[in-house]
Amino acid sequence: MATIDQIRQKVRDRDYYLSSHAEDEMVDDCLERQDVEQAILRGRIEKIMTHDIRGTRYRIDGLTQDGRLIHVICRFRDEGSLIITVYALMEDT
Repeated sequence: MATIDQIRQKVRDRDYYLSSHAEDEMVDDCLERQDVEQAILRGRIEKIMTHDIRGTRYRIDGLTQDGRLIHVICRFRDEGSLIITVYALMEDT
């Protein structure tokens, strides 16, 4: 199974959690959990970061429910796929 498919399955199974840092970033960028989930379910892995002693991180680029582009950074952990951080690339004016 491809990595993006594994990440998507974790989201579908609700086998993931948001870090407190991700939650803070979501508040700052006016993002909801559904925005993050949609970005993962319909987005794609744009970058794989392997130089981290805590494990490989994946940057997923995807669109929110209202069409904003966001990055979701995640990694696999024993307890599920951890969303490390989330941030919007474009702000509504």
